Amino acid sequence: MLKPNQLKEKLRQGLLAFPVTPFTNDNLFDKLRFKQHINYLLSHKPSAIFVGGGTGEFFSLSLEECDHVNKIAVSEKNINIPIIAGTGYGTKLATIIANNAEQTGVDGILVLPPYLLEIEPEGLFQHIYSICQSISIGVIVYHRGNAKYSEKIINKLAEKCDNFIGFKDGIGDLELVARIKNNLGDRIAIMGGIPTAELYAIPMHSIGINTYSSAVFNFLPDTANKFFKAVIKEDKYTTDKLINELFLPIVSLRKRKKGYAVSMIKSGLRIIGKSAGHVRAPLLDLTDEDENILNNIIKHFI
Repeated sequence: MLKPNQLKEKLRQGLLAFPVTPFTNDNLFDKLRFKQHINYLLSHKPSAIFVGGGTGEFFSLSLEECDHVNKIAVSEKNINIPIIAGTGYGTKLATIIANNAEQTGVDGILVLPPYLLEIEPEGLFQHIYSICQSISIGVIVYHRGNAKYSEKIINKLAEKCDNFIGFKDGIGDLELVARIKNNLGDRIAIMGGIPTAELYAIPMHSIGINTYSSAVFNFLPDTANKFFKAVIKEDKYTTDKLINELFLPIVSLRKRKKGYAVSMIKSGLRIIGKSAGHVRAPLLDLTDEDENILNNIIKHFI
């Protein structure tokens, strides 16, 4: 297990992989396929793997399944690639999930937005503060949905919680991101995290932030790595080509139905012959028509 500051440095080194959680035809957690998928992602060397996140359908997993996901990922991990586990819901349950994850040996925790509630900034601070105080490993917050972290709250968390080490922006608020970076410098790792984060990779790079999550890494890891390297090298020809031929078409498909940001990843895995099963309700799989559209988008990159 990495210490929080060690994890923070790892998070700054490259792409972040967010694996899906495979399910069987009976809608049960598929341990074997998950193990295979983790090893597949590890072989393409992301800078970190976040299990049980939004792409991993954290919201549909039982406590027992969360533990299984975390244990398998830790058992397969490469010593140089940290494992971060998801937690969420209300403070009490989020704390229990985070503690259980720490016991399995993960290197850090990603706190997904709390369930349902609209939250005052101070309440959001208390939520994260409680989670940070309950564990010793690094804690990353996900700025998205009802979990909107102000500059003031991020500064306060950085001051009060030594193991608060990361801010993942899922909204695309470049002004806020720039202000946090200007205020805190290297105190925390800042990463892009909107769905299809590649579209924000270039403007994020322009303000000195190169780390972002790549859902496409699940089924096109070589292409995801190619795009990341092109961003760092400021290779405009390659980034423009991939944005126009891959990422913009994927975004257009994603917008056809709610929840497709997750469903599309499992469809992509089916297309490349590495099926992870179907999504769980309340999500819906891509329609046959939409999966065919996805196939036509990605077939040139397989």
